[in-house]
Amino acid sequence: MHPPHPDPLPGRERNRPLGEFDRIARFFKPLAAGFPGARGLRDDAAVFGVPEGRELVVTTDAMVAGVHFFPDDPPADIAAKLMRSNLSDLAAMGAEPLAYTLVTALPRGLDESWLEGFAAGLDEDQRQFGIALAGGDSVSTSGPITLSVTAFGLVPAGRALPRWGGRTGDRVFVTGCIGDAALGLEIAYGRLDIPDEDTRAHLLRRLRRPDPRMGIGPRLIGLASGAMDVSDGLVADLGHLCEESGCAALLRADRVPLSDAARGAIDGDPVRLAVAITGGDDYELLFSAPPTARDGLAALAADCGVAITEIGELRPGSPGDVAVLDAAGSPLPLSRRGWDHF
Repeated sequence: MHPPHPDPLPGRERNRPLGEFDRIARFFKPLAAGFPGARGLRDDAAVFGVPEGRELVVTTDAMVAGVHFFPDDPPADIAAKLMRSNLSDLAAMGAEPLAYTLVTALPRGLDESWLEGFAAGLDEDQRQFGIALAGGDSVSTSGPITLSVTAFGLVPAGRALPRWGGRTGDRVFVTGCIGDAALGLEIAYGRLDIPDEDTRAHLLRRLRRPDPRMGIGPRLIGLASGAMDVSDGLVADLGHLCEESGCAALLRADRVPLSDAARGAIDGDPVRLAVAITGGDDYELLFSAPPTARDGLAALAADCGVAITEIGELRPGSPGDVAVLDAAGSPLPLSRRGWDHF
């Protein structure tokens, strides 16, 4: 990886650590070049308008070393996960990306090569997903690396997808595959031994670089009734959707889509299957839709080249309750529903 632009401070002493404004000039100002509202990062705030007939969607996600990523993870991967977790939130609301702000709290002695890799990772994702830096803040910390992005997106006025739109009788769908990231985390912790290198690499990549479903999210408007992304675990997040929608759900574990890598790692073990559906960090879209939307969803999946799988249904019951059944129709024992910071 290389920084997106050459060092704009060629006259500085190479052995002198970069100050705050030098860091901004070298690593972050180039990332704002594609967004006029950033004003070249020369002011205290960004200035931009919202096109007529659109509304602004705003989301914020933070990541802390040792909690959301390993301190020795490649900085470009850390940047990608930070960016993509926020983009996934926009997609879950049916929004298209516009811009983002960035807060970095970094140790004073952090090597500049880390910043180069981090900025390169942001630059790569900006180009891929069509978003640009609008501003932010940079501070030092005596604690672990702490990063935060606030992302802005645009959605047709009054059409943002809510969590609370699900209704009894709606079916439950999910994009892509579930469980890769959770199994990748087990590998990273040394709790899961996968001899096959391709399988290991796939699961670790999905942990470090999730795939936000930007091509699908905006096109769920008019098809989905309620939506969110899977960050805390499929079972827990389906519970959140149900709680907001005032209903319960039935989840059929045998219908949950698994990649070939995940299926091989699980190998029929119900404990590993439970890890996959409760572990989190998938950043797939989870949504409810009436049965009449099936044909439209099948056409959308074919057009985007991403699977959309029906995995259950919403039903009457205690709001937030999720019954998980195995292939035989028996309750699948789960030691937890998903991730909870507190």
